[in-house]
Order: sequence, then structure tokens, then C-alpha cells
Amino acid sequence: MNLKTWLKAMRVPFFTATVIPVLFGYLLSWHDTSVFVWQLFLLTLFGAIFIHAGTNLANDFFDHLAGCDEANLTPTPFSGGSRVIQEGRIPPKKILCAALVFFILGSAIGVYLNYVCGRNIILILGIIGVFLGFFYSAGPFKIGYGSFGELATGIGFGPLMVMGAYYVGARTLCLKVFMASIPIGILIALVLYINEFPDYLGDKAVGKRTLVVILGKEKALVLYNLLLAAVYIMIVGLVMFKFLPYSCLLALLSAPIALRAFSVSKNNYEKVYELLPANAATIGLHSVIGLLLCAGITIDKVF
Repeated sequence: MNLKTWLKAMRVPFFTATVIPVLFGYLLSWHDTSVFVWQLFLLTLFGAIFIHAGTNLANDFFDHLAGCDEANLTPTPFSGGSRVIQEGRIPPKKILCAALVFFILGSAIGVYLNYVCGRNIILILGIIGVFLGFFYSAGPFKIGYGSFGELATGIGFGPLMVMGAYYVGARTLCLKVFMASIPIGILIALVLYINEFPDYLGDKAVGKRTLVVILGKEKALVLYNLLLAAVYIMIVGLVMFKFLPYSCLLALLSAPIALRAFSVSKNNYEKVYELLPANAATIGLHSVIGLLLCAGITIDKVF
């Protein structure tokens, strides 16, 4: 076991799912208050990353217990878990212990931020976040094994993180922040959703009822495209109703990536490895749109 193996187990490249909403939420608070405290921002970011790491490790452990990852005969760089357990590189018990350590570290930071910010808003958001992260794969809830896994992921990496980061910076919450967080939440839910296509047979074999399994790949693709379009419609709507500044329309520059995801998924949704460019494009969309929204907020504030 070495550091590289543990980084693989934690699925570090996917930490963008945490960095984007935390940065977006904190920049929104800076836009509204003109206050940016680096120490609080970094604490918020690392607290969220620790919870994310715990979630990924717990997911590997409990999917292993359920036989889900073992039943997946077509793992990809985007789906099928980190495979460190299946490859015999880290024992399952050590994965679980590491998951619990990361949950404890993230929770400790959350408790401190709650003390600093007051009103127990961070405590409430944090409890929900840890619950969704741990019980995404763990019993008795196994959220990710039912039809609410995608929704739970969208909530956890969308509104919860955006509103939490905003509250740390602004010490208040408003409807604007919740509404602005929805496109971010949809995008990360779409990352999980498109990654469930290659897992279809493995998930079905162990009784995992994801939306792709429930709907079937053809109908699931229709929902994917509708949600992809909804992201852009929502961004335009948020700008029109002044929840976001006009400069956030920069996010529309990501449209070519969305068109590629649409085209590849339409032609290859029944295939595993041919679909990978659509998986990559969806992950890229989350990062690119998130960063363009952050840039829009910064431009509006500075200029």
C-alpha cells in the first residue's frame, strides 16, 4: 500500500464535485458581502473534501459487501468503484476505517465552523451531508441502491455544499442561494447518472435499483438529455430573474461540450467503452460550467 493507492481509493480526481460548489457558494457570499476570509474558505473546502473522501471510501466498502463491484464485469475509469479492494491492494476493513476517519475529520471541522458561524445552520447541513454520504451505500438505508441515489447526490453536492459555503461567508441564507445551487446539483447528479449506464448489468444483477436500471437505458437517455437542457434553461432563467448577474451567461460557452455529450450518448448509450467520451464530457461540463459561473460572479463583483 502506498499513497498513490490510497489516492486512487479516495477517487481524488472526482473531488472537483466538492471544490466547485464550495467555491461557487463562497464567491456568492463574497459578491453579496464584500468579505472573503481565506481561513474560513479553506476550512470549509477541506471539511467538505474530507466528507467526500469518506463517502467514496464507504461506497467502496459497502458495494464490496453487497457484491456490487464484483458483479461489474465492465468497470471503467468513471464507474465500478476504485477497484482497490477487488485488486487486493487494500483490505476492506482498512477502507472502512479510513472512511470513518475522514468522516470524523470533516465533522470536526464542521463543528468548529458551526461554533464560529452560530445558529446551528452548519450543524444541520453537516448532519444531512454526513447522513447522505455514509448511508448512500450503507444499510439500513442504502440510498444509492434505490431510485433516490441521483437525487441525494444532487442535493449533497449541490444545495447543501453551496448553501453551507455561502452561510460560512455571509452568516445568512436566502432563496437566491438555493436557486443558484440547483444547476450545480443537476450537473453532479448527471455525472453519477451517466456513469450508471456502464454499471447497468452489474447493478441489475445485485438488485441495485438505480434510475438507469428502473427506466432501461433508452428511456434513461431521454431523461439525461432533458436534464442537460434544463441546466442551461435554469441558468438563463436565474439571470433573467436576477438571481445571478448577467456575466454568469458565460456558462453558455460550455454548450459545445454539452452537444458532444448529447451526440456521443445518443449513439453509444448501449455500449460501455464507446460511451466513455460522454462520461468524460459530463464530468467536464460540471467543472467548466461551475468555473464559468464563478468567473461570472467575480467579473460582476470586480467590474
